[in-house]
Amino acid sequence: MASRSPVGTNRLRSTDPERGKVNADEAENETEPAEGREGEGGGRRRAEVGPERREEPSDRFDGVSAALGAHTLAVDNTYLLFSTYLVFSMQIGFAMLCAGSVRAKNTMNIMLTNVLDAAAGGISFYLFGFGFAFGRSGSNNGFIGSNYFALHRVPNAANGFDYSFFLFQWAFAIAAAGITSGSIAERTQFVAYLVYSSFLTGFVYPIVAHWMWSVDGWLGAAANDSRLFSVGAIDFAGSGVVHMVGGIAGFWGAFIEGPRIGRFAKNGANGMDMRGHSASLVVLGTFLLWFGWYGFNPGSFVKILVPYEGSSFQGNWTGVGRTAVTTTLSGCAAALTTLFARRHFTGHWNVTDVCNGLLGGFAAITAGCAVVEPWAAIICGVGASWTLMACNYLAARFKYDDPLEAAQLHGGCGAWGLIFTGLFARQKYVSEAYGAGRGHGLFMGGGGKLLAAQIIEVLVIAGWVSATMGPLFWLLKKFSLLRISPDDEMSGMDLTRHGGSAYNIEEPELRFNFPNGTAAAGDQKKNKQPPSIPMA
Repeated sequence: MASRSPVGTNRLRSTDPERGKVNADEAENETEPAEGREGEGGGRRRAEVGPERREEPSDRFDGVSAALGAHTLAVDNTYLLFSTYLVFSMQIGFAMLCAGSVRAKNTMNIMLTNVLDAAAGGISFYLFGFGFAFGRSGSNNGFIGSNYFALHRVPNAANGFDYSFFLFQWAFAIAAAGITSGSIAERTQFVAYLVYSSFLTGFVYPIVAHWMWSVDGWLGAAANDSRLFSVGAIDFAGSGVVHMVGGIAGFWGAFIEGPRIGRFAKNGANGMDMRGHSASLVVLGTFLLWFGWYGFNPGSFVKILVPYEGSSFQGNWTGVGRTAVTTTLSGCAAALTTLFARRHFTGHWNVTDVCNGLLGGFAAITAGCAVVEPWAAIICGVGASWTLMACNYLAARFKYDDPLEAAQLHGGCGAWGLIFTGLFARQKYVSEAYGAGRGHGLFMGGGGKLLAAQIIEVLVIAGWVSATMGPLFWLLKKFSLLRISPDDEMSGMDLTRHGGSAYNIEEPELRFNFPNGTAAAGDQKKNKQPPSIPMA
């Protein structure tokens, strides 16, 4: 790579910003193999050189430069693929967290929906989503992409797109769909999952990703030219793009469906105890999500072999390490804050509350993880914990039922993370991640432009997702495709929809030989004598 380009370093960085302004035909030519192009003029060039021409020193330098460039691309793509695998591993965490947070009678159902979020989202994002999010052509615009549908003309050297970049973005898209599935768990028809997941990953999410992460987007700091308030909003790894989108979509799904049967009494008091059946699965899922977040946030640098200007020691590898630190500190601060706050309010040390607080801290720091100091990340985590508890209080107050607290956690904490970034983003780190000319935090001497842009991002994401997903869930309900029947809900979908329970454990009956005859283990209390077990 010739030099570090500041354009879209979090999601989209071309080796030369001006080269991004190409039409579709030029982009296609960039993808032609080198040997194909040489067949057209390579023979003439060799004839012009002639056998008597001596190798010039510049030829050697060109060869070394090409080798180094290929090495850089290989390392960057390997890093991106490794990050992709970490992000995809979060699907395991989502599955375990969801399974533990629902009642045992719906375990198979929620596990299957997690699998289908990835499967349906993969096809939808391949056919439409990637093109809407990052497509570039002669008709570029700030609202929606217009090229690369079904990966047509990918790989593309002009815009720096390789297959690894698509796979990384797909892993983010299905994360948003996985968030939504938790909000509508235990009462939603199977077909509704397929419809909303395909629509969310193929259209709703990609539009927001284009606004924020494309060099043509109108909202984000990654834009090449006209940016909102001349600075653009900062959402480095997706507190808004991923977490708010998934959380608000889940809010509308759960709101339109209504609470689970028995969740609230007619007089407004809490109804049945519907806590999840396995705290062990919740903790396991939380740790898996924690592990995957080290690909989610640090991996959003996309490239790692990018030295910082004026430094022989620091580069994107420094930013990657700092981002992992801020991610860790925010989650830890949120977990501890939740632990002691819930102990004060309820009198218990509740592990599931702590896990949700931890995840809320991660969701919040995702926006500013690369542009804030480690000490500021602790403030982010504390704020995320109180945001989550406040949202949960409001949910109970207004009889809103979300089995995983997904809308509160991802929607509420994601919004807090965007506001936090507008307050604490440091100018040096913003310049390293995005380039000069972007804004920094109000409390860091940057004025109010970035904060204003962050507030606009919160509002437009909330409005866009509400305007698209709200009507979708309403239509599904109108055509009786959203909620299962009351009988199915009371019996559990594992038995009525999926052929049996997730836990098929049959205890063998133990029988013992007593002096007065054979009896089952359960009948021992009727016999005063201890069991006599015959020896071999």
